[in-house]
Amino acid sequence: MDFLCEIVQALVALAAVGFIVLLVIAHLTAGMVDLTRHEKEKYFLTATREKRLFPSLHDPHSRELSVVVPAYNEELRLPVMMDEAMEYLENRQKQNPSFTYEVIVVDDGSKDKTTEVALRYTRKYSADKVRVLTLVKNRGKGGAVRMGTLSSRGKVILMADADGATKFSDIEKVEGGLNDLNPKPENMAISCGSRAHLEKDSVAQRSLFRTFLMYGFHFLVWFFCVKGIKDTQCGFKLFTREAALKTFSSLHVERWAFDVELLYIAQCFKIPIAEVAVNWTEIEGSKLVPFWSWLQMGRDLVFIRLRYITRAWKLQSSHKTD
Repeated sequence: MDFLCEIVQALVALAAVGFIVLLVIAHLTAGMVDLTRHEKEKYFLTATREKRLFPSLHDPHSRELSVVVPAYNEELRLPVMMDEAMEYLENRQKQNPSFTYEVIVVDDGSKDKTTEVALRYTRKYSADKVRVLTLVKNRGKGGAVRMGTLSSRGKVILMADADGATKFSDIEKVEGGLNDLNPKPENMAISCGSRAHLEKDSVAQRSLFRTFLMYGFHFLVWFFCVKGIKDTQCGFKLFTREAALKTFSSLHVERWAFDVELLYIAQCFKIPIAEVAVNWTEIEGSKLVPFWSWLQMGRDLVFIRLRYITRAWKLQSSHKTD
């Protein structure tokens, strides 16, 4: 019996030491919020290839809707998404001339012709409706979404993936979710598209290993960061301008787990969040490598929580970018 007690005590001590070491590593390796821009990232091109300065999220809104599309090596998939989005947005404007919008395609340091493809839409619809922000180097999806959001003019801001996996007209569903949130303190609210209702079908089509990884990730999200949101990773989220400024100003994670930190920040600020079922279709060409990307996201989830616990990361008041 004494021997078992000694083993238990040794294991507890080892776990405590391991946790302390993990805290130290998380604290020492914490990166700070980097909102600085390369000089080239401050401008967009007009249809006649003149340079114009991007506005700031700190400015008052001048459009009803901004759509931010992060794109990395998306020359093949982007046109399908953009054609669907522009057709919807143009028809909506024809039906309601007071409706104004912009689409900001953020080329996240692509090695293909993503920027050239996106600029075709600028030439077709004008730079007032379609703008291209080309990042000098790859930041990751979260970094691309943040840079596009900080350059937007919308009263509400939609994050939409370049693969077009979510039917664009489902924006009406997330708009409904946003409008149903009441009250909205300081006009801050977020509406998240969700694929949780499709989970049973997806499990039936996945391998046992991928299903295990998925449920493991869901558990880590719930345990460490975000409560009450079944699908944190759907790339179809709608923010009020005020909520976008509050959350993106504090965001640190720039790769796959950025959605989780974004919603964690929102819950820390007590920003109301709605979750709304949307249509979703798996599109070939995903940049997500199942095993390694899940491992990276799992590591990031643990470190997100630990870095806030040790105050290596702090919730920021909204501040301007350079």
